[in-house]
Amino acid sequence: MDSYDLIIVNDFAHFNGGTAMVALNSARALAEAGQPVTLFTAVAPIADDLNHKNIKVICTDQFEIAKDPNRLRAIRQGLWNKDAAQKMSLCLADFDPGKTIVHVHGWTKSLSSSVVHEAIQRNFQVVISLHDYFIACPNGGFYNYKKNNICKLKPLSMACVLSNCDKANYLQKLYRLNRQYIQNRIGQIPTGVKHFISISDFSRDIMAKYLPDDANVYDVTNPVFVDKQAPTEFNKRSNKFILIGRLTPEKGLFLFAESLRRANCKAIFVGDGECRKELETQYPEIEITGWVSHDKVNEYIRSSRALVLPSLWYETQGLVVAEAAANGIPAIVPDSSAAREMVIDKKTGLWFKGGDLDSLTEAISKLNNHETASAMGQNGYDNFWFDPPTIQKHINRLNEVYQSILTREALAEVMKPVVTSESRTN
Repeated sequence: MDSYDLIIVNDFAHFNGGTAMVALNSARALAEAGQPVTLFTAVAPIADDLNHKNIKVICTDQFEIAKDPNRLRAIRQGLWNKDAAQKMSLCLADFDPGKTIVHVHGWTKSLSSSVVHEAIQRNFQVVISLHDYFIACPNGGFYNYKKNNICKLKPLSMACVLSNCDKANYLQKLYRLNRQYIQNRIGQIPTGVKHFISISDFSRDIMAKYLPDDANVYDVTNPVFVDKQAPTEFNKRSNKFILIGRLTPEKGLFLFAESLRRANCKAIFVGDGECRKELETQYPEIEITGWVSHDKVNEYIRSSRALVLPSLWYETQGLVVAEAAANGIPAIVPDSSAAREMVIDKKTGLWFKGGDLDSLTEAISKLNNHETASAMGQNGYDNFWFDPPTIQKHINRLNEVYQSILTREALAEVMKPVVTSESRTN
């Protein structure tokens, strides 16, 4: 089975993070390869990259739930987005369930589980990319924001229900619990889905016990968008460490900032978020750039001593570590996060004990050495470019997965027992 139709589902029609980056770039690359793609989305504006003859965009033109000024509407939409479900139903009417893949990337920020339910109910072949942990965990991260540590409670257990772990407050936690219950019981996520895409072994192992027993899990590494250049000469780099990403509590920002102060080292934080003002007040010695262009991010990476990803939560991959390696920059990552898969400890960078100030300080001090950082950076560069995770490899692997799903389902249909009047009588 070679020919198929593809519907990609993602909350956002523009680039605003890792999930959208993968969803939209894969849509564009598949379209350029000749595959017709329908993108079903909710939040405008629509990225210019989606302007392609092989891409049809269906946008419900709704708010991101967190930014809707009408909070009652936002709650209803987050629990069960009826408008999106109706439009998804109309969309699916134009496709053959036996020859169509519905690839779901993100649904929790606007679309809700209602759109996935529509596809499941109509027997479409649904595959979900595990970009986060929302399939199981109400707040999507297995993270207790009040205690600032990884949460190991069983999702939706009584202990989970009673835990005040949400970033905002317990009322928000109650909303998330209700959303999770609806998603699991009515939306049929994950029970009604047979196919999942894992982006790292680490996150797959965490999610395995929450997936259906008969689930098929496919490994598909996310692409890294970086052009090959020789590493910057070491004497032209700064002595600053770099952090890239959202400035939010689970990212381990204050752990990193304190370890820098202890090691008497400098850093640049590239990004923005709710913790920015507090960081600027407590650690004025750290330069915070806010959000900058991708090219500017690359400039900061290439001129840095090393990249640090100090996350307190699991993460699911940590592509910025791969981007650093592609530029000859070593990385420091916690042993408690998925990013450790992208670092060969003591060769292309260092692991530190997750959440441990002394361990991170020691790692920073080691890479503050010119020769050590240069050697590890070169190792990372060589390792990355030996087999780079390009967008072409990504869509080739996606096509293999799609074909496998459709072939598997077609075979299952053929192998179904034939019920005759004689067999019913017997």
